[in-house]
Amino acid sequence: MSDIELNKLVNILKSIQLFESVQEDVLKEIAKVLVPVTLEKGDVLFKKGDFDHSLFIVVDGCVKAHVENHIYATFQPSMYFGEYTLLDSTARSTTVTAMEKSYLLRFDQKDFFAFLDNSPKMTRALLNNLVWRLRDYNILEAELTAKNNEILKQKQSIEIQRKELESLNTTKDKFFAIIAHDLKNPFSTVLGLSELLAKEFESFEPDKLKVFIEQIYKYSNNTFNLLENLLQWSMLQTGRMPLRPKLIDLKSLIDENIELLRGNALQKGIRVETTIDTDLFVYVDVSMITTVLRNLLSNAIKFTTQDGVIKIKVEKDTKQIKVSVSDNGVGISSQDQEKLFKIDSNPTTIGTSQEKGTGLGLILCKDFVERNGGNIWVESEFGKGSNFIFTIPSVGGDNQKKD
Repeated sequence: MSDIELNKLVNILKSIQLFESVQEDVLKEIAKVLVPVTLEKGDVLFKKGDFDHSLFIVVDGCVKAHVENHIYATFQPSMYFGEYTLLDSTARSTTVTAMEKSYLLRFDQKDFFAFLDNSPKMTRALLNNLVWRLRDYNILEAELTAKNNEILKQKQSIEIQRKELESLNTTKDKFFAIIAHDLKNPFSTVLGLSELLAKEFESFEPDKLKVFIEQIYKYSNNTFNLLENLLQWSMLQTGRMPLRPKLIDLKSLIDENIELLRGNALQKGIRVETTIDTDLFVYVDVSMITTVLRNLLSNAIKFTTQDGVIKIKVEKDTKQIKVSVSDNGVGISSQDQEKLFKIDSNPTTIGTSQEKGTGLGLILCKDFVERNGGNIWVESEFGKGSNFIFTIPSVGGDNQKKD
């Protein structure tokens, strides 16, 4: 190697941070062992997993460190890479490929070790610069880790927002479906019967008139209950229904709802039996728990056959009160049980007297029970009746959820 070529390599080494503290006579010795490497565009210098233990200095051109299509870094003139492999003999963590025609200098690990053995000054200088380089890498890695954590949190937040948006869209779709179908149909029936009575009243026998009037009452009552559920549901969705708990006798609350729906039960000859202690006080939102009891009892009547039995049982322990509403009606299949209480897949079943429902009542029940600190579930076997059970904290037990 001529003196001109040697000095040129020394000047290149001096421009590299790693060698800036190394004496010139040592740099000349290093320059003598550097191996020139020429790459055409697209040439691979080494692949991920290769055991290529060398430091590379970019003299001209540009190369990229990447794994498949993801680029981790690019290196241009006066930059170097691979310093880890001078001290570590593990496999390469990335692939390096020329982005354009490039000229590099290679410093092999075996030559580096030879210099470490023979030149203590160079050893201290190189190790000092390696330490600073590693320190910079650690700082960069910490910054990247912080950024990745921030991105992960943003991704999680976006996922939560996406799920909330899906839930809102499902709620909106359910709302419009109820308005378009479940409200329109009973109104159409009531209007049709009312129009028929208004035009042909004198032509009908008393028995026929009674049937029409009973039909109008039934559809009107069902529609009113649906509207009431819709109103409560919309208030709940828009945050306009705060929890207002107060102390109340649970037996009185259950008796009031039984009396309210007694006419529906009598029409089908259904008997309602209760097993509940007197003076059993609970601290709940009366309006919400009334809605829960009304919906569960109404459903039990709807799906119980003629002359059936509905049993309401209340049990108490130190932490909670368990209320069950069971019937000997049509029951619920295991597949449909999994879909209950869910707005996006709530199944509806025709009652034993062709009563129709939207499934909205059970969704309200779940929301209201959970708002009062309890849980709700169903135990049922198709064809053998159903048992809907919910819990609420007993007075002196776990505190209810507060808004």
